[in-house]
Amino acid sequence: MKRREFILALGGAAAASSNLWPLAARAQQPDRVRRIGVLLPLAEGDPEGQGYIKAFLQGLQALGWVPGRNLQIEYRWGGADSDRIRTYAGELVGLKPDVILAQTSLVMPPLQRETRTVPIIFMQINDPVESGLVASIARPGGNITGFTSFELTVGGKWLEMLKEIAPGVTRVAVILNPVQSPQIAILRAIEAVAPSVGVAVTVAGVQDAAGIEQAVSTFSRESNGGLIVLPNPITNGNRKLIIALAARHRLPAVYAYRYFVVDGGLMAYGVDLADLYRRAAGYVDRILKGEKPADLPVQAPTKYDQVINLKTAKALGLDVPPSLLTRADEVIE
Repeated sequence: MKRREFILALGGAAAASSNLWPLAARAQQPDRVRRIGVLLPLAEGDPEGQGYIKAFLQGLQALGWVPGRNLQIEYRWGGADSDRIRTYAGELVGLKPDVILAQTSLVMPPLQRETRTVPIIFMQINDPVESGLVASIARPGGNITGFTSFELTVGGKWLEMLKEIAPGVTRVAVILNPVQSPQIAILRAIEAVAPSVGVAVTVAGVQDAAGIEQAVSTFSRESNGGLIVLPNPITNGNRKLIIALAARHRLPAVYAYRYFVVDGGLMAYGVDLADLYRRAAGYVDRILKGEKPADLPVQAPTKYDQVINLKTAKALGLDVPPSLLTRADEVIE
């Protein structure tokens, strides 16, 4: 190669190299800030809801997602107000988030009506196939996947636990939201076990605080009663009222979540919700990295808690059997 040609070639290579530097620099820059929407059927000041968010953020940060750095999170707290939740569902979808995290069957239908494209991860849906959210557990098939809370047969276990801690109970009121079909499936599991433990079941369908108070007060007029409180946004959001009514009318009660017992309820058996939120962060991470909800199977809970409040048991005049204490994950004194 002649000297002149060599110098021109060298100069061209240097120019090409300098043009590549901006590309390399850009490649090393952090990804664009991603946006997550979160819609919960709880009041913003609810400490339990704040605990879920704390666990969710812990899971995200362990995967490298930090709010304010590479992540923006839009929170909406709907309480148990269906109208407010519908409004917030529209707001969140309008923000065009990369993914939405949503809790319970009170929240999912409005979101499903608003979008069939934005990825949605649900929490605490007992039967997502029956509810029309996914095509199947293994292959959801659309823009929605998530985490279930219970096997529907758990209702039978709740009744057996109630009878174990309060053997004198012969009547049980099941407090539920009658418009949610999975609630009816859990009720059927309770009714299937009832004859074997000598209990008559009463259905108390409620949709607001006034309905709860009326149902419990009416049921308590006869003796030997107990309560099973099914999990839904209405009962979860009015838990302090339910616990107060159970104490006032001296009704032993079994709940689905630990926080009922922390607030003064007698006994609970159910999934560790904070654990589900930490696991949900993993699905958010996978979706932000390009995976589709259609290909992410719906997951079942893996961690359950059985909790007993001894102070409440004493106030109700109940002696907690050693067998229950041995099985309990937590005993509140």
